[in-house]
Amino acid sequence: MRINRILLSAPLVVVALVIQVTILARLQLPGAVPDLLLLVVVALALVYGHVGGALIGFFAGLLADLAPPSDHAIGRYALVLCVIGYAAGLTRPDSGRHRSATLPLLVVIGAAIGSTLMYAGVGALVGDTAARHVGIVGLLLSATLYDLLLAPFTVPLVMALARKTDGDLLAGEGSGSTSGSAGDAGYGWLTTGTGLKASRGAMKSLRTGAGIGSQRGGLLGKSARDKVGRIKGVKRL
Repeated sequence: MRINRILLSAPLVVVALVIQVTILARLQLPGAVPDLLLLVVVALALVYGHVGGALIGFFAGLLADLAPPSDHAIGRYALVLCVIGYAAGLTRPDSGRHRSATLPLLVVIGAAIGSTLMYAGVGALVGDTAARHVGIVGLLLSATLYDLLLAPFTVPLVMALARKTDGDLLAGEGSGSTSGSAGDAGYGWLTTGTGLKASRGAMKSLRTGAGIGSQRGGLLGKSARDKVGRIKGVKRL
């Protein structure tokens, strides 16, 4: 990953995790807890692509696994967010910008449902049956509802920040490419000038050759006249 992406992603992930642990987790809402960390990962993956989304998701999930009051196996949420970041990054268009908010909204819904199912599934594999007591249907509905309510205040802002940092880098690369093209253009001008000099030299050589040819022609003509004059003189004698 690029340095500017790491410098932006790390503070956003830390801030999102702190807000989620200290504020959102203490709201005592029915069902699931609003997952601000998931929304940040999804927003960054929508801009950075599947590779960046997977890396950010893994480290964000690992940080959540290690942060208190975590009571689940380490690596469980890292796996979930890694897969979610990768899948969300696959929806990034080739131009890097989404034409409407429909696709990011669908990605948020899919991420909320997918992360809940994956978290519950991994928990079932390691013997965590907490999701059974709460009810998987209630968790899905509440997680999707909370994330959708929180997404308009989070996803556009994070995506704008990510595009701005990438835009500054692209602008710098664009200026470098401009200077490179200017250098190529300058090189073209130099080669053109060399060609002009070469053509001038060729014209000069042609003119010199023509002058030499005319001189040779004049000498040949003079010698021929002298020869004719001599022959005529002999005949006259």
